[in-house]
This record gives sequence, C-alpha cells and structure tokens, in this order.
Amino acid sequence: MAQGDNRPVDLAETIVRTCRSVLLIDWPSEEVPNTLVRVGLDVHVKGGPGPDDFAIRELADGSITTSRTGRRPGQVDLLYVHRPIDELPRIVAAAQDMDAKALWYQSGLDSAGTNDPRGCWLPAAKSKRARAIAEAAGLLYVDDRYIADAALQRATWPPD
Repeated sequence: MAQGDNRPVDLAETIVRTCRSVLLIDWPSEEVPNTLVRVGLDVHVKGGPGPDDFAIRELADGSITTSRTGRRPGQVDLLYVHRPIDELPRIVAAAQDMDAKALWYQSGLDSAGTNDPRGCWLPAAKSKRARAIAEAAGLLYVDDRYIADAALQRATWPPD
C-alpha cells in the first residue's frame, strides 16, 4: 500500500517512487524529460545515434537546461525507451552495464495503433516479447503507463 492512503501500489508507481535517476533513450515529446526533471529525477538523455550523444537535463532558475556530457552515465535506476522493440536486446545490455533496475517502454501508439505522444499501447505479442527481453535480464518492466503521468503522481505522494 502507498504510505498515507489506501490505494494499492502498482509496479509503475513503485518504480517512479523509488527511482532517483533515469536514462531516456528517445522520447515522443518534450513532456517526458521535462516532467521527470521537474519532479526531481536526475535525467540523462541519449540524444542521437552516436556513441557519445549523451546529455543531462537539469532545472536551473526555473528553466530546464541541457548539458552535453558526451558519455553514458555510469549508473541509472531506470531506462525509459521509445525505440523499436528490435533494439531492446542491445538497450537491455546497456541497462545491465549501468546497473539499472527497471525498463519502461513506451510505444507512442494509442489503442487504434495511431501515433500518440502519450500512447502506451502495444499489441499483446510485442508487449510479451519486450517483457521477456527485459525480465530475462533481471529488469522490472512497465509498458502500460505514460511515464509523465506516473511521475506527476510521485510528486503528490507523502514522503516515506
């Protein structure tokens, strides 16, 4: 149970509540990194195809800034992924190298299969395949919640 209320805590809530750092590998809209920064997470981003296309997003004087780091973070709690499922084995290997505990996959599709930056729908077979890849690597897996919404809920929970 979430402390301070009677709602059951689901896996997505547990992940965002305990997470301190996240690496975003692509995202469907700026709402994703901006929300995660504003709720207090350390947000690293993979901003391109190159091996050194890494940056950190931070809140400075009320504005979100991006500072290029040129290197993958050494450790993150969570990998957020908005990439084709065929790329997951390589991404999961990187997650293991960074000692990540969870993988959050967002398709960017609504239930009709139409592009939607808040969309989290996947055909059952693809969801099962992505989950199997993540769980085989020992990662917790979420693909059915929009991470920005879950992160905003984090901000309303009472402190532990």
